[in-house]
Amino acid sequence: MTDQTLTIAARMEEKLRAALAPERLEVINESHLHAGHQEAFDGTGETHFRIRIVSDAFSGMPRLQRHRTVNDLLKAELQDTVHALAIEPAAPGEPVRW
Repeated sequence: MTDQTLTIAARMEEKLRAALAPERLEVINESHLHAGHQEAFDGTGETHFRIRIVSDAFSGMPRLQRHRTVNDLLKAELQDTVHALAIEPAAPGEPVRW
């Protein structure tokens, strides 16, 4: 069971590691980049994230299914305070831009 006292980023990382055993994972809080995009939003908190993940679980899986897999794993966080989630999934050996 995930500890609710963890930050949202830490909860997301914990879930992704447990389910996908990634060889590489970055959960990046990009909330500060979106300050002013919404009225009264100053960019603080945990609302906008980018996930960069390389996992063997994605081997042979179409890109859309990879995104659905991550979204399904993070459903609770997306229903909580997460406003935006960018996902950059890859299987081992696939080129990445990061």
